[in-house]
Parts: sequence; structure tokens; C-alpha cells
Amino acid sequence: MASQPLRLALTGLVCFLVGGLASRTLDLPPIEAPMVRQAAQLIGLDFTPAEIDSLLPNLTQNRQSYQQLRQENLPNHLAPALQFSPLLPGQTLPARREPFEPGPVGKVNRPANRDELAFYSVRQLAELLRTRQITSAELTEFFLARLRQHGPALACVVTLTDSLARQQARQADQEIAAGRYRGLLHGIPFGVKDLLATRGYKTTWGSAAYRDQMIDLDATVVTRLREAGAVLLAKLSLGELAMGDVWFGGTTRNPWAPAQGSSGSSAGSASAVAAGLLPFAIGTETLGSIVSPGTVCGVTGLRPTFGRVSRHGAMTLVWSMDKIGPMARTVEDCALVFQAIHGPDGQDPTVVDAPFNYRPARLDVKKLRIGYLHRDFARNYAFKQQDSLALAQMRAWGWQLVPLELPEFPVRSLRFIIDVEAAAAFERLVPAVEYLQANRVRTRLMQQMAEKLKTVDVYVAPSWTGSNLTLTNLTGHPCVVLPNGFGPQGTPTSLTFVGQLFGEAELLAVAGAYQAATRFHQRHPFWGMNCRRGRW
Repeated sequence: MASQPLRLALTGLVCFLVGGLASRTLDLPPIEAPMVRQAAQLIGLDFTPAEIDSLLPNLTQNRQSYQQLRQENLPNHLAPALQFSPLLPGQTLPARREPFEPGPVGKVNRPANRDELAFYSVRQLAELLRTRQITSAELTEFFLARLRQHGPALACVVTLTDSLARQQARQADQEIAAGRYRGLLHGIPFGVKDLLATRGYKTTWGSAAYRDQMIDLDATVVTRLREAGAVLLAKLSLGELAMGDVWFGGTTRNPWAPAQGSSGSSAGSASAVAAGLLPFAIGTETLGSIVSPGTVCGVTGLRPTFGRVSRHGAMTLVWSMDKIGPMARTVEDCALVFQAIHGPDGQDPTVVDAPFNYRPARLDVKKLRIGYLHRDFARNYAFKQQDSLALAQMRAWGWQLVPLELPEFPVRSLRFIIDVEAAAAFERLVPAVEYLQANRVRTRLMQQMAEKLKTVDVYVAPSWTGSNLTLTNLTGHPCVVLPNGFGPQGTPTSLTFVGQLFGEAELLAVAGAYQAATRFHQRHPFWGMNCRRGRW
């Protein structure tokens, strides 16, 4: 005889199998014993005829409840009454708050060849604007022209927001001229992944089904960048419904190898920045959507801690895993953008008020414990040569490299959490028992990860090898992905730095120190450039 928990599991499975029909029709056949017997066989149970008869009333009632729920209009942004937090009981946030202090930029001159502006960093462009060597209007027209010229070939632009951009650029120039300088993003052009709502423009989610969708609000990230004085030029492509790099406009291309896709789902954000069509862009990640296109396109990306940046106004894929972060040329550029967009907004209840004490000049990386995933780096994989050199360089610089191993968990078995939440976000019926059990295992994973990270401040991992990418997206840890070389075909390779929960300041400082010493980020694919190869 089956136990009560198994009977409940069977009830859920049968309702999933036969209740799913409720999404297609209300004219359903009655639930009968043969249907229940077949469902029981799927999960390896054998019920007596009497047990099946006792289940039928509950199954019928549950299916009726499903039918009623299907009649409710549940918009994508409506979250369930369950909330994920990466913090475990007993874990606390740092209380100390310090001024934001980016590193020195040095003297920046306007280039004789204006085309070279395409690959200036945000920090460099900000200095040109601050010293009034260039105007925001001029920068805006420059990058709009590049977006129009090269965006179609890369299939990275969904919508140009040119009229809005010109208005914002004029305002920025007026304010800067009047001495009302808002900071290092004031007057800087940028783009956003087209799952972020922007009032007055379509927000397509990369899907033909939503290609004419208008959402009458600005996402919090869009609002905060506007308040920082940044200038929105484009809504950028994403794989349909934030999966992959294929959208209703085609496959977004990798500027280093245009015959290849740019990976996804922050496909357009990575492609546009890599090709010099924008100084920075906003991407999102659930399970690699910043790390993967950042790797393929050779840009620097920050995936913040879960609960750092409000997702209000963003398409939901997975409530417990979606994260929003910047993609740019440098680690410091990512820090500048993150400073503007992080923190609570009263709209996304998962966001916490944690300090971001970014002061890289005051941090001695040699005094930090830098972990490295020994077993993963020892494998044979695509970027092994570049990663091995990176570790050797860190040792030569005097960095304290500490071997580290991640918790031994079948993390791939937890990936169906994404399938369940994504299915629910787009109104499909799914079973719940395994989802809840997987999240209980996820808590155990978080506990063991917390123990492992007591021995290090930051750690280094291969970007695509091993379980790190999946595991840290499940636990909510932040990471920075950045270029660390080039493969045999001349396309970029990358390395990932992972930080403590809400430890973006130290994480960015360490990743920035590596980047400044290696300079791989200063090589570009020369997309549409009239300049000598190797100049950058």
C-alpha cells in the first residue's frame, strides 16, 4: 500500500497530466481509474482498485481548482508569495558605508581621429565631457550613427530611442555647462536589453508574440540611469524570452566572428559594446546570460549578488534567480554603472540596502586570499592555456592563491528550478513537489557554499568549465567575467572572478587589478573602424 506522501505525490502528478488540459479547454472528460493507473505507473507506484477509487474525488476537485486558477489574469510581473534570499540565518550585511572612490583616470585628450571614441571607456568619455572637450550631443550622434550603420549587420538593435536620446543629451549639456555635473555617467550614451520597460517605446522581450508590446513605465534601472544623467540610445536584442541569441530579428552576431552568434541571452548588449556601438549596456543573467555573451564577445560584465539591483519593470524569467548588471569595456566602468543602479526602490522586495564601498586604490590585493578552483583548472578544456597563464601571472604578482573546491552537489539536477519558474512566468501548468524539494536542496547547497567561502575573499574560476556558473547562480553570488586572452581562431577567452555575497566592492577591485595588469580588454574587433589593426 502506498504511503500518504506518495498518494499526495500521485495526486499532484495526475492533476498535472490531466489537469494541464484545463489550459486548452474546459470541456474535459471525467478522471477515471485507467487514467490514474497509467499516471501511477509513470512514478513507479502500484495502487489497488480501492485506493484508486478513494483518490478520484480529490483528483476531480483539484482539477476544478486548476481550471478556476487558469481563469485568473496573472501578468508576468506578478511575483508569487514566496521570496528567495541568498542570505542564510545568521549571515549579516556590513554596516560601514564609505564614499564611492573610483581609481584615477589620468589625462584624457580628445583623439585626432574621432572614430577612436568608439572604444573609449566610460571613464575616459566622462573625463572628456567633464573637461568639456566634447558634448553629450556630439557623443550621442556619433554612437547613433554607429548603431544605424552596424546594428543591422550584427542584428543587435531592436529599437533606436533617438528622439529621447537627443533630448537627454541636450539636457546633459545644459546642466554640465551650468556647473550641475551629476557624476561620471552624466552625458554618457548607453543601451538596455529589451526586456526592460521604457515608457514610450516597445519592450519586445525578443519574441514575435510581444513585438508590439508597450509598457507604460520605466524600469527602475532605466530610471536610475536617467537620474545619473546617462543617455539612452537603444533597446538591444535578446534571445526570445531571455533564452539564447535568436530573436524575431534573427541571430545576434559576434563582432569578432560575425558568422557566429553572440551567445545569449544578453546578446545585443554584449555585441553592441564589443563592436564599439555603445560605451556600456545593461544585461541580465539567470544562468549565464551575462557571463556567456561577455565571454564570446570579449566584454567585461558584472553579475551582481541576487537582491542587489531592482528588477521592477524587467521581464521575469525566474523570480528566484534573475539578476541585472552592466556590460562594458572595463571593470571600473561596471563599477560606475553599478553604483548608479544598485539598492532598494520599494518595488522589488528582494532588494536589500547593502553598502557598496568601492575604493580600489585603498585595497591591497596582495593581502587578500584569492581562491582558485584547483580541480576545474586542472581539466582539459577550451580556455585552459589562457587560464593557466592567468594563474601563473597572479602568482608572479605576489597574490595569495588558495586552492578551493566547490560543494559536491549535483547542481545540474537543480536546473529544472529554472524550467518550473519560467513555465509559471508564462502561464503553464507544472508540478510543484519536486520544485520545492529542489529548493530545499538549494538551501543545503547555500549552507555548504558559505562554509567553503570562509577561507577566501574572492575566488577565480573557469568561465565555462565545471559547475561554478550554475552553482553560483543558484546561490546568488556575484561574479565578474572579463577577457583573459584569445583562442586559436582569434576570438576572446575569459576568466571569472567570484565574490562574497554583497561583496561587489572587493570583487571589482580584484578583477580590476587583474585587468589593469593584462590589458586584454584594450583589443577590439575593429568593427567598421578606419584605423590600423593593433592600435588599441
